[in-house]
Amino acid sequence: MVVKVGIAKLGNIASGVMGELLLDERADREDMITFMATSGTKLQPEDIDRVVSNMKAWNPDFCIVVSPNGVLPGPTKAREDLAAAKIPCIVITDDVTTKKEQFDALKASNFGYIIMKADAMIGARREFLDPIEMADYNGNLVKVLAITGAFRKMQQELDKVIDQVKAGKKGADLALPKVVMTVDRAVDGEFSNPYALAKARAAYEIAQSVAGVNVRGCFMTKEWEKYIPMVSSAHEMMRQAMLLCEEAREIEKSTDGVIRKPHKKTGEIVSKTKLISKPE
Repeated sequence: MVVKVGIAKLGNIASGVMGELLLDERADREDMITFMATSGTKLQPEDIDRVVSNMKAWNPDFCIVVSPNGVLPGPTKAREDLAAAKIPCIVITDDVTTKKEQFDALKASNFGYIIMKADAMIGARREFLDPIEMADYNGNLVKVLAITGAFRKMQQELDKVIDQVKAGKKGADLALPKVVMTVDRAVDGEFSNPYALAKARAAYEIAQSVAGVNVRGCFMTKEWEKYIPMVSSAHEMMRQAMLLCEEAREIEKSTDGVIRKPHKKTGEIVSKTKLISKPE
């Protein structure tokens, strides 16, 4: 059977940029198809309603609802409306664990979730953030999430759900992921060299801390003379995290130890480390 995977992209986080691409990196899988509906840059009710309507019309086997701050009213309503239409939902969002009451409610619900702790909020101050700065930051963040292993672990969790649908499970019978993407989970099994592992861990820890700096700069500091260098420093932190990731990957390349786990057309995941070899 062909599994229908819906992606409801509300606003933007780096995990949403790569969501469906991680599941079909060469666009040749024959066991699944994806459909994305997006609200664009905003989280206005009318934009979210449009996404939900399109997703209901396509009627996927399950839906990934990806957004910043997944406990906000808009993303919450989106997944609740989809669930009411009998569409199982997995929430992918940035770190909401500081909002304990709302996160506890998400954990206790029937929704799946993947909390990407290093998918950090951008420095969204007009005096600092222009389109190029935004794109540069997201490029650095995508690299951090990719090379540390966070994206691979996210992809593997989603592939597990696809495999369940292929095995005949559907609706409430699906076991949805309940994952907080900590540094330990992200880097697990990704590196053969301990120095590469240390650099990747450092990168993830830095990326996690970026959100706190940007929250202070965007919401808690009123004087522009103070918040401009604050959000700028957060972007410099993300750049350093990206550079650490590049160093980690170069170390792995130097020993011919980069792990590659491509999908076959059937959706099966195969693996290799030696560059000049076939994945098995």
